[in-house]
Amino acid sequence: MFNALAQTTINGKITGKVIDSATKAPVDFATISVFKADSKNPVNGISTDSKGNFSLSGIPAGEYRVTVDFIGYREKVFNKVTISSSTTTVPLGTILLTSATTQLNAVNVTAKVPIVENKIDKVVYNAANDLTAQGGVALDVLKKVPMVSVDIDGNVELQGSSGIRFLINGKPSTIFGASLADALQSIPASQISTIEVITSPGAKYDAQGTGGIINIVLKDNKFQGVNGSVNLSAGIRLENGSINLNARRGNFGVGVFFSGNTQLNTTAKNTTNRTAYNNARDTATNLFQSGSNPFTRNSYKTGINLNWSVTPKDELTATFGYNDFRNHGTGFTSQNQSVMAGGDVSSAISSTRTSASRFGEKAVDFSLGYKKTFKREGQQLDFLYLSSFGTNIADASQQTDYLTGAYPSAGLRSNNPGKDRQTEITLDYAQPLSKSFTLETGAKTFMGNLTSNVFTDTLQNGAYVVNPSQTYSFNYKRNIYAGYASLSFALFKDFFTGKAGLRYERTHTTGTFSGAGIPDYNTFAPAFTLQHKLDDSQSVKFSYSYRIERPDYGDLNPFYNISDPHNISTGNPLLKPEISKNFELGYSKNFNNGGNIYLAAFYRNSPDNIQALSTYYDVLNVNGTDYTAVSLTQRFNLGSQKNIGASIFGSVPVTGKLNLRTNIQLGQRQSSNVGLATVNAFAYRVNLNATYQFPHDLVAEVFGNYNSQQKNIQSIRPAFFNYNLAIRKQFLNKNASIGLTTANPFAYYITQRQTLFGSNFNQTNVRLIPSQSFGVTLTYKFGKLKFDKEKDTTPQLPDMGQ
Repeated sequence: MFNALAQTTINGKITGKVIDSATKAPVDFATISVFKADSKNPVNGISTDSKGNFSLSGIPAGEYRVTVDFIGYREKVFNKVTISSSTTTVPLGTILLTSATTQLNAVNVTAKVPIVENKIDKVVYNAANDLTAQGGVALDVLKKVPMVSVDIDGNVELQGSSGIRFLINGKPSTIFGASLADALQSIPASQISTIEVITSPGAKYDAQGTGGIINIVLKDNKFQGVNGSVNLSAGIRLENGSINLNARRGNFGVGVFFSGNTQLNTTAKNTTNRTAYNNARDTATNLFQSGSNPFTRNSYKTGINLNWSVTPKDELTATFGYNDFRNHGTGFTSQNQSVMAGGDVSSAISSTRTSASRFGEKAVDFSLGYKKTFKREGQQLDFLYLSSFGTNIADASQQTDYLTGAYPSAGLRSNNPGKDRQTEITLDYAQPLSKSFTLETGAKTFMGNLTSNVFTDTLQNGAYVVNPSQTYSFNYKRNIYAGYASLSFALFKDFFTGKAGLRYERTHTTGTFSGAGIPDYNTFAPAFTLQHKLDDSQSVKFSYSYRIERPDYGDLNPFYNISDPHNISTGNPLLKPEISKNFELGYSKNFNNGGNIYLAAFYRNSPDNIQALSTYYDVLNVNGTDYTAVSLTQRFNLGSQKNIGASIFGSVPVTGKLNLRTNIQLGQRQSSNVGLATVNAFAYRVNLNATYQFPHDLVAEVFGNYNSQQKNIQSIRPAFFNYNLAIRKQFLNKNASIGLTTANPFAYYITQRQTLFGSNFNQTNVRLIPSQSFGVTLTYKFGKLKFDKEKDTTPQLPDMGQ
């Protein structure tokens, strides 16, 4: 036993020198990867220095496979490389790499991961190669991801659905619970390694998210030594900064990061013109509002991750993250309200409204994972414990003053502290049954607990007094118990490959607020994917998934938001979960010149579709207080919705220096709603990205995006267009770069004109949203460079059991 223990603590070494077999010149930055004998994922690696030498130390005892490769050369493989107590150093000697293709004059070979990779269960967008988004935030990257669209307000849709399950490194976080747009604004683009899009998740994944899953993978690696990067950007609207530091020695690694960003003060302008009709009284009420809203946002994130290969087959990982983001807005609005009777103005009221809002959240995420592999390749046990805890505070106030003095000033101010706690325990097991079949099974428990207190004061006779009808506390709990079984298969000599499975989830929800009689329910969610490779460069796949969108506490909570007394919103405790049945047919083709194309057709049927509905009231009584000329917005299970559409992604290297990429998404949406007219609406999104490589490590990029208008039940969402320009110069042997970026440089505002309508009102909103920006970005990488493929070293969602 003592000898066996001693062997596992051996720090072995592998050395060698890599040269070109034809020219005998050293090959610098060649990738040396070390694999366990029974694994497809590297456990260690390094790149050669300027003289082609490498020395990789800290390797535990065991048998390994070593590969040596570089773009443009044939890979060299060394099998059965053994580290033991008697052989602690293995010299591979001089390694000759031979050219994979005929050498051409004046051809520069660049090691670069494709910006989009299509896999059997997901599409991976490699954000590290995205130039125009690097000075921005996660939302800027998402605009370029296939099948994803982002509107002017930061609302994200996946194949036309807003029901998206967002994860970070394969794990959920409480930062997505309070404000999704704020959370996505808090993640600098320079911190993102890849974004994974899963439109048809398998049975192993949570059933939550009718549109699918978006997983944001942050930068990380497992290579020996110390390395890191610093990213800074400054501009007239947004400032970003981040630092990453990774260190690994032997079988233990640690990574730390810190990032922060600030959206500088910007002022949006808006007008609202609403006319409502009362046929019984033969009157029309007009409300005109005109105002401006200065707004700021700032955030920072930090964290640490630890990785310990206890033995060659036992691995422990632990992560800790802290997130802090907050925003602050103020507003001043002029209001004119008039009533027309018989064509004449019977009354008119002029007023001004001042408002302020402040929101902040602090969230802590902790995870502990254990992975056990066995002698049989593919047999694996995974355990994950995840705890996420967030505290938030939301303050809001508004006061209306009447210019004529005929009415006393009216106002509200509220304070809403809350806490959000989530705990997940997941166990997954994979068992190969044969070379063609692998069974996966697992179980999961989710426990969520949210507490909130609402304190509201009302302005009365010049003083604020407690409003008991709007002052209360509530506790909201949701527990989900799940289990699944899934079978991966290869049929007819790999003519078909795929995965099929069934997931069961039991949802138990309780709430202490009024009307919160929420029943328990069971969900059986089947899913399957079938793929056929036409040849080595192209494939087709068909998938089906059954998804669910559970209403959260914000949808259910009947608290009235009266920050604008003429536009009030509230939750609906009677909401039922929304179901979605998703079908997708996809085709993928890779070309010899590096280009690729992905085509997908999709169909989604969603009964009990949850949508917002606005109703106009001449007078609305809220807990004993009357409000006049009010539009009340509430969410309902209005009926069913069907979406049919297509997504097209293409990357074309026009020349050796010019590359074009495009994303096109189009679809038809049909909403059949009880008591309302059926709505048929067509919408599309098109973007184009062009990159040009100049001499002397100078590259430029142009990105343009257009979203068409979209008709909904009560509104027409306006179209919008935005574009970005960027140029970057690399220096210090490509370890450093400086870039210039700009967004919409020729227009300070984007104008958004939206129409809303109901059975007794028509409304037009016009918003002027600041969009112009100019900035500079600085990047510096130090330590050992990482030239391995991201897919081999970044956290992969399937391994997380989510």
